[in-house]
Amino acid sequence: ALAGLVGAGRSEVARAIFGIDRWDAGAVSVDGAALPAGSPTAAMGAGLALVPEDRRQQGLVMELSIERNIGLTGLRSLHHGPTISRRAERDRARDWALKLQLKFGKLSDGVGVLSGGNQQKVVLAKWLATDPSVLIVDEPTRGIDVGTKAEVHRLLSELAGQGIAVLMISSDLPEVLGMADRVLVMHEGRLVAEIPRADATEENVMTAATGRAA
Repeated sequence: ALAGLVGAGRSEVARAIFGIDRWDAGAVSVDGAALPAGSPTAAMGAGLALVPEDRRQQGLVMELSIERNIGLTGLRSLHHGPTISRRAERDRARDWALKLQLKFGKLSDGVGVLSGGNQQKVVLAKWLATDPSVLIVDEPTRGIDVGTKAEVHRLLSELAGQGIAVLMISSDLPEVLGMADRVLVMHEGRLVAEIPRADATEENVMTAATGRAA
């Protein structure tokens, strides 16, 4: 997990890894292959997926339906000649809605009618449908109910168990400590600590996050 105070630069790191923003220095590689800076298309091609911090502004197209939102990342695979197969789009959306136990009326309903937790499931479904090898989730449980939060935690644990690399960014320290195999801590745009799960406590994470680490 990537931890730190608000403004430490955690979301900026996620956006740079995924190619939305260009990085100032360093490099990003997946399985030994370097990725070009500033190319989300290349990142997706390498198996990366990013669930952004703001699901309504960055993760969803609020004017579109549930099924259209889930299908946005797979438009190429949904092509039938020059057009998109609506049946394939609906089948794909239905499959992921069932897998993630999405609560909805009709797949053709606007995504805006869903609860915050179910909207987050739509964002997760959209990116999991790309079959990623690396999943970056930025504040994945912010603003959702306790029950859905537990479901998201279980899902992320299952994905990690399947061999998917999950990078979670969270301001919820108990969430970080309960979920992460190791905790990377940022302070003022820099990585200042790497703490294995066995040594991670609220005290030493906050000490690093506030710049008081030795």
